[in-house]
Amino acid sequence: MGRLFGTDGVRGVANADLTAELALGLSVAAAHVLAEAGTFEGHRPTAVVGRDPRASGEFLEAAVVAGLASAGVDVLRVGVLPTPAVAHLTGSLGADLGVMLSASHNAMPDNGIKFFARGGHKLADELEDRIESVYRQHRTGEPWDRPTGAGVGRVRDYGRGAEDYVAHLLSVLPNRLDGLKVVLDEAHGAASHVSPEAFRRAGAEVVTIGADPDGLNINDGCGSTHLDLLKAAVVEHGADLGIAHDGDADRCLAVDHTGTEVDGDQILAVLALAMREAGTLRGDTVVATVMSNLGFTLAMEREGLRLVQTAVGDRYVLEEMKERGYALGGEQSGHVIVLDHATTGDGTLTGLLLAARVAATGRRLADLAGVMERLPQVLINVKDVDKSRVKTSAELGIAIADAERALGATGRVLLRPSGTEPLVRVMVEAADIEQARTVAGQLADAVKAALG
Repeated sequence: MGRLFGTDGVRGVANADLTAELALGLSVAAAHVLAEAGTFEGHRPTAVVGRDPRASGEFLEAAVVAGLASAGVDVLRVGVLPTPAVAHLTGSLGADLGVMLSASHNAMPDNGIKFFARGGHKLADELEDRIESVYRQHRTGEPWDRPTGAGVGRVRDYGRGAEDYVAHLLSVLPNRLDGLKVVLDEAHGAASHVSPEAFRRAGAEVVTIGADPDGLNINDGCGSTHLDLLKAAVVEHGADLGIAHDGDADRCLAVDHTGTEVDGDQILAVLALAMREAGTLRGDTVVATVMSNLGFTLAMEREGLRLVQTAVGDRYVLEEMKERGYALGGEQSGHVIVLDHATTGDGTLTGLLLAARVAATGRRLADLAGVMERLPQVLINVKDVDKSRVKTSAELGIAIADAERALGATGRVLLRPSGTEPLVRVMVEAADIEQARTVAGQLADAVKAALG
């Protein structure tokens, strides 16, 4: 068994990799580790548990709730809500722990478990490592110290979670969205109710697609990983813009009135200028990952803003933001963190803020997003290879050096193992799209040959 925790919790095929037994065991382990760390000291502990609409979330939720309650933790079950809503409620309700069951943008058969610490922040790496260690220790047969009688946890449904979250979103909007027509693609996911509700209450005319989850259709040909439906719907309805979420709605991608994609880099650029204007962009700094388009870097330089880059993964963006006190950060994939209002990427909040900027300026989203010019970027996911050897393969190192020489100063290469899926991502950026495709294809072949 390899390491369970990736860059975004524990993920795998539900009922194969991620079983009810694993979910229960990790939940018990999390309760014990947090208790040992003093998180529960002096009071009866409480956890918030939510999920996305995947069918497997039903039995995994039951396992997590059972594990926590058996370890003496009271559980507030909030049902189907976005990941950022669970994080927000963990903080606003004063819970000691939050648990979200979701595999985000992954296909329906997958699922995942993500833990939040008190305040709604992601658990530190060392706590995840400790939870995994304790889980393995007890999995081999060492008995748990179990409470009995009144010491067991109590479970109740918290029915105001959606309302609390929508009210929070509306409370932080800088202005209303009256006069805007917005198409929302909810990916048949966790935000299918709360996102349209928030946009409507903010004054927008809302058209929804992908907002009928049945437990099986999450991310199926829709949402932030499949934008074609949204592009067509925006043009068909004459909308001002479109917003797409993924299954757990911690991401946001957008489409302008012409049906052209606006990615996470462009969204960050638009929000950065809006926040600087409002005086809320601390240090005039934006945090992004090394996957950000070179055009984003150039735009920030031109606008006099500082860019700090991190490893790929919104957790690393968040760590840098928290450590240095920055207010805005995110990823090209659409994870955008506005730290004054959220402890994690929040796709609904991001979409609302983007729409608010359009409404406040009276400018088209296409015009606002034009602050940066995206350089051609090609991304290839290479599957069925040993991703652990990306940095150590001498053969692959030679191929990377050759590619970098071919691109010169007008492009760059990035290879990285996925933190959530069994594959290696090959990214090539160049001034010319054909050159980027050629080099990316050559590198993908080199990855298969060296690591296959």
